[in-house]
Amino acid sequence: MVKPTVCRQAVGLVQAELKLSQRQACRALGLSRSIMRYRSVRPVPTKLLEQLKALASRWPRRGYRYLWRLLRRDGHLVNHKRVYRLYQAEGLAVRTRRRKRLAATPRLVMPPPTRPNERWSMDFVSDVTESGRKLRVFAVVDDFTRRCVALEVDTSFSGGRLARILRSLGTGDALRPTLVSDNGPEFTSKAMDKWASANRVPLHVITPGKPVENAFVESFNGRLRDECLNTQWFADLEHARRVIAAWRDLPPGTGRIPEHPLHPAARAEALGGEPGGDARDGEDTTTVGVADTAGVPVEACELPERSFGGPDSARIPG
Repeated sequence: MVKPTVCRQAVGLVQAELKLSQRQACRALGLSRSIMRYRSVRPVPTKLLEQLKALASRWPRRGYRYLWRLLRRDGHLVNHKRVYRLYQAEGLAVRTRRRKRLAATPRLVMPPPTRPNERWSMDFVSDVTESGRKLRVFAVVDDFTRRCVALEVDTSFSGGRLARILRSLGTGDALRPTLVSDNGPEFTSKAMDKWASANRVPLHVITPGKPVENAFVESFNGRLRDECLNTQWFADLEHARRVIAAWRDLPPGTGRIPEHPLHPAARAEALGGEPGGDARDGEDTTTVGVADTAGVPVEACELPERSFGGPDSARIPG
């Protein structure tokens, strides 16, 4: 105990707990009684306090060091420790505000959809490439038809990016479906809320920790992971986009999509060797092909272009 304030607190604690007098408490702690009776005779810096309060009122989210620099600019020869003491004594400390992600719309139990494009569910699925780079798959599912409306693959998504994707699907123009999502930062962002409000697109955020309220897209995500993500090996982002697009264009129940030509198993099978083995001398390994479930060769890097919402979009089995 060094500071007089701490010493006085300790003496008061001993007095209260052990029912001792001030003299006995000071003797037990080895402190002088004068430390309990001393009162500072230092003059109150009225002008400094007034300016400190004025600066704190003007800059309410700034700390004492910023206010100290402003005081120094105004000509006050005061160190930061004195400013901190006055700052604390006057109760000017900045209160830390905890960030709360609250939905802009009330959480209500959604009635079942009665027509196509009445309600869409949105969610993310994560995976990684061969190099360990994280991938995110943004999925949008029509709750009535169970059709995959959008399936975008990238390393990250922002609220503005989601708004642009939904805009490209016609949302806000001819379509105004209710968009159901969880409490992820992309869905509760200011950009997403601003876009939905400007285009009169209703947002519905499920109860935190209740993914069953977003069951349609969760079911689709499970099928996407079981049939595609867990069975494929992605070399890079572009390859992941092509493989996931090919899986989306497959009819339900078709089976596994082809392996990447550089996948260890596919490469070993094509070369007639063991997985992970090197190519034999004299063999051409530049045109290793893959085959789909029908046995027809498919070029891994030349998949057909697709448009979201087409008739060949992936559909969750009913």
